[in-house]
Parts: sequence; structure tokens; C-alpha cells
Amino acid sequence: MKTDTSIETDRLILRPWTLSQEDRNFFHFIHSDPEVRRFYVTRMTRQQADEKIEQAVEGYAETDVDWGVACLKSTGEPVGVTGLGHVHYDTPFTPCVEIGWLYNPKHWGQGFATEAGMALLKQGFEDVGLSEIVAFAVHNNHASIAVMKRLGMHRVDDGDFDHPMVPDSHAHLQKHVLYTISAGHWRGQATQGA
Repeated sequence: MKTDTSIETDRLILRPWTLSQEDRNFFHFIHSDPEVRRFYVTRMTRQQADEKIEQAVEGYAETDVDWGVACLKSTGEPVGVTGLGHVHYDTPFTPCVEIGWLYNPKHWGQGFATEAGMALLKQGFEDVGLSEIVAFAVHNNHASIAVMKRLGMHRVDDGDFDHPMVPDSHAHLQKHVLYTISAGHWRGQATQGA
């Protein structure tokens, strides 16, 4: 998401992180919970999470898009991490901007990732002026891949790759699938849906 804006959808507000205690607590939870982090190598300690959220808030001034927090519009409760982010490591498809999401398991299956994703694609293509947005996930992360498909993204032929940040000690998490959507394709979908 754009680091200087918030996005409102039917049920969510997507906004940048703050250093409030609520945001700090949720940031730690989402980066340490075993169920949420099932397809990730790392789980953060509270100290690591506090340092990371402080870096994120400080870094907002230096980038056009980054990760933020998804909150329920009705209550303000944080329910997920989502956004658009620059990929900072070498892959066959970088440089690029990715879209991603991690939600509290108690809010899984309610369509929040797709709802937020639609709004983020719109912002990325219309407001930021991106030409393409990618998404990737561990090859058997079926729930995340299903969101990519619902967003109208398409799997890249011969795009599977071993994630460079996943060590051999976690070989079962190395193989990733790559999905993408272009601005032109997104506009075609938006026109059809209108």
C-alpha cells in the first residue's frame, strides 16, 4: 500500500503501521504465531518484532509502497498484515513489487485477504502507476494461492523458483510458485466487472 495513505473497503481499513501498543502487540502476534507462520522459516521474539515495526515505520518516508495493517472497520481491531512491497532480494523476476497478506487465523475464510487485495491492486495500478504486481507462495500453500487466483492473477509458466531466503534446513519451504497480473489485464477485469 502507499505509505502515506489509508484504504477503506466495505469491511476493512488498510493503513500504515504505527508504534501504538495495539499495533506492536499485533505485529508480534502475526510474526510469531505458529499457525500463521506455518509456511515461513522465522518466528519473531517480542524484541525482534518491536525492532522490526520501528524500522518499518521509520522506513515509510523512504519508499512509495510497503506493508501495513488491515483493521476491521467496525471496531478498529487489527486482523492482518497486507500491502504492496518491493522485493529486496535476488530472484529471476526482480526488481518487482509484490502483493501479500497474513491474517489472524480466527479471521480466515471470511474473504478479507481478497477484499484487501482488490483494493491494493487498484491503488498499485491507478495511484502508484505500477505496470505489474506479483505474488508468490510456498507451492502447497493452497489458501494463499486461491487468493491470488481470486484476484485475477495468473501463474507464470516456468516461474516456480527456490526462495533465496529459505535455507536448506527448511527445504520443504523452498519451492515457491509465482503469480502475476499486469496493469492492462487488471484494467480489463475491472471493465468487465463494472
